[in-house]
Amino acid sequence: MIERLIAFDTTSSKSNLALIDFAEAHLKAHGATTRRTCNAEGTKANLFATLGPARPGGVVLSGHTDVVPVEGQAWSSDPFRVTARNGRLYGRGTADMKSFLAVALALAPEMAARELAVPIHLALSYDEEVGCFGAPGLIADMAAHVPAPSVVIVGEPTMMKIATAHKGCYVYHTTVTGKEAHSAQPHLGANAIMAAADMVHLIAALQNEAQAAAPHDSPFDPPYATFNVGHITGGTAHNIIPNRCDFTWQIRPLPGDPVAEWLQRLDDHARTTVLPTLRAGAPEAAIDTRPLASVPAFRASLDGAAVALVRHLTGANATTTVSFGTEAGFFQDAGFETVVCGPGSIDQAHQPDEFIDLAQVNACVAFVRRLIEWAANRA
Repeated sequence: MIERLIAFDTTSSKSNLALIDFAEAHLKAHGATTRRTCNAEGTKANLFATLGPARPGGVVLSGHTDVVPVEGQAWSSDPFRVTARNGRLYGRGTADMKSFLAVALALAPEMAARELAVPIHLALSYDEEVGCFGAPGLIADMAAHVPAPSVVIVGEPTMMKIATAHKGCYVYHTTVTGKEAHSAQPHLGANAIMAAADMVHLIAALQNEAQAAAPHDSPFDPPYATFNVGHITGGTAHNIIPNRCDFTWQIRPLPGDPVAEWLQRLDDHARTTVLPTLRAGAPEAAIDTRPLASVPAFRASLDGAAVALVRHLTGANATTTVSFGTEAGFFQDAGFETVVCGPGSIDQAHQPDEFIDLAQVNACVAFVRRLIEWAANRA
């Protein structure tokens, strides 16, 4: 099954419908009921499937179907054809995170063969890698039409460890519009780059504040929210006052960090300090910021049903945090007990010659089989 899923090139810029068609047909062949939610263009879809009774208290196995691009990477084998070498399976998505989905799909016949007391649900989303754009629609549809699950397990690569927290990721694009003039006559123009630099300076100051206020017991590395201005462009020539500057930036907050407060400070600074200076030379000057992606931070309840179940299934008591974002925060914000646990290592994700150890695949198979046993014997 891993070979079948890797063979679908579901790079985020492309459609995932062929994979969804395959997964849905496979699940329906084993008695699953399914629901789809699609993007506005109808070119991508989420799939939600249920095996077992239509009753509350089930468990969702959740994962994304899209993968990051392979262009510009030096692969030693075809990234969309699984290659087995030295106890590892190589291919794009083997670690992040088609192996988890493949295990769940491969064990669907075993789920169907058991008399499950509570259902096992499979949730396959689109466009996680570019901003988690599919998950909100999937979760809203699930909440509206599916008897409430008791637990969601997001199978991102944690080496089958129990991950109970991760940072969020909020991405923005800011456009500063000024007015061109000769560089010898700055009073006749409005310098968009200098205005943008003022905004960037405040972003850097927020980073310094977050670092200084880092909790001493934070489990994250680094133990504070991070800010980054990753791309900036503007201007035409050294002797022209630039009339436009664009920059893209992000915040990766800890759970509970005051993201709204930070955004308000930036907005207030733009409105009360930067814009008046710009508009002195150009009344039409503007500063516009729009969100590109919003992935909420995640922190599970250590005493909650999700952590308790995964501890039971893995036999582990220890929990960990992860540095990468997942769809877990969306499920949690919708009121579902959630945990992150899946096969493979994030260290291999997004890399050329991405791989997963067969031992991790086998551990995931054992994990899902224990879940089937648990669901069959649930009172």
